[in-house]
Amino acid sequence: MKKITTLLSAANQEKLKREYINAHQNKAFAAYVDQLDVNDDVLMQYTSRLEDVVEEQERCKNCPGLGECQNILKGHALSAIKTKEGLLFSYVACPYFQKREKQLAYQQNITCYDLPKEIREASFKNIYKDDKNRTPIILYFKEFIDGYLTKKNPKGIYLHGSFGSGKTYLIAALFNELAKRDIVSALVYYPELLRSLKSSFHSNYEERFEFLKRVPLLLLDDIGAENVTTWSRDEVLGPLLQFRMEEHLPTFFTSNLTLSELEKVLAGSNSGAEQVKAKRIVERIKQLTVDMELISKNRRH
Repeated sequence: MKKITTLLSAANQEKLKREYINAHQNKAFAAYVDQLDVNDDVLMQYTSRLEDVVEEQERCKNCPGLGECQNILKGHALSAIKTKEGLLFSYVACPYFQKREKQLAYQQNITCYDLPKEIREASFKNIYKDDKNRTPIILYFKEFIDGYLTKKNPKGIYLHGSFGSGKTYLIAALFNELAKRDIVSALVYYPELLRSLKSSFHSNYEERFEFLKRVPLLLLDDIGAENVTTWSRDEVLGPLLQFRMEEHLPTFFTSNLTLSELEKVLAGSNSGAEQVKAKRIVERIKQLTVDMELISKNRRH
């Protein structure tokens, strides 16, 4: 068995090497990887992703303006950053995007799906300071901002707790603060998102789903309140979280459920197979977030 595994590993390495050599036929690819100053043995592990980087950056060279942007995340180009572990891929705003953002209000950095006006305008100065239960969350926000701005890949938060305690407002205030520093984010009321995605299968489903996968900061609000189906769990939530976990894209959640309660809701039955699938989803959430609780009085009235 060990000999077979060794042969398979060697074959896989040979395949990666061939793909990397073929990609080098593209002069733009060769020039880009040369300036990264990374060993070829490392680079060939990322050939496909590096080709995506080169393709997006080549499109940027001939782009006449933001309105004509052809990249997946409009106004951004995928870029590779050398790290001790290998390469880290992130989206960098283009000059057109930066210029527009300086001319527009910072809220333009935030996309909201089915959330009320006060959430769009949330700010730290309006957060209730009389509730000590919020203190650990606010302290983590400072830690998150410092880490994010220095590219340390901080985790998002799974914020659960009592109804009307201000969970969504708190995270929206964080996103608004980062929006002032040109950080793009999306806040999504998750139950409604699923309904709208289902109705957009024959129109812009892929475009919307790709945006949510790749947006730098994402909040899935009120997860666990949706009507859970195998489609919503296995075809939407699973792939979305898997991509963001692999790309180290900070993801936030609010819920009235603890993670163990959410796991039961996602399973939907006592079937062993369904419970395993639900557990995988929750494990991805744990990889993406710090689990925090907010128990407070209902401030919606």
